[in-house]
Amino acid sequence: MKHMIKRTLQSLLIVPALALSLSMVAPVAGAADPAVPCDDTVTITNGANCGASESQQTDLQASFKLVTNVLLFIIGAVSVIMLIIGGIRYTVSGGDSAAVTSAKNTILYAIVGIIVALLAYAVVNFVVGSFDGTV
Repeated sequence: MKHMIKRTLQSLLIVPALALSLSMVAPVAGAADPAVPCDDTVTITNGANCGASESQQTDLQASFKLVTNVLLFIIGAVSVIMLIIGGIRYTVSGGDSAAVTSAKNTILYAIVGIIVALLAYAVVNFVVGSFDGTV
């Protein structure tokens, strides 16, 4: 049972690695679009605007949001699965104090994982929104 859970979690961790590796292979913009104005103000947004066309800017922002949302969804899903596994382990422990402690730790860490995933989602959306100007 332990080996099966470990193998399942390892296979779930492959998905974010593949998503990140595929996003790194995306085509890079060649020349800057002359329709996009470039000014001398040194900021991240101006540098990105100067180096990419309007459609590439929205595509980059949309793909960044998509990748982070998918990864955060996977983290949240794994946390919920671990919460369920911890509950099953707690139910099946049969009064063994070591098994009960281990199950409680699994539940605690799963709840911490869910909270971290929610906070990371909020932070990522705030940062991307501040670059967009929607916040």
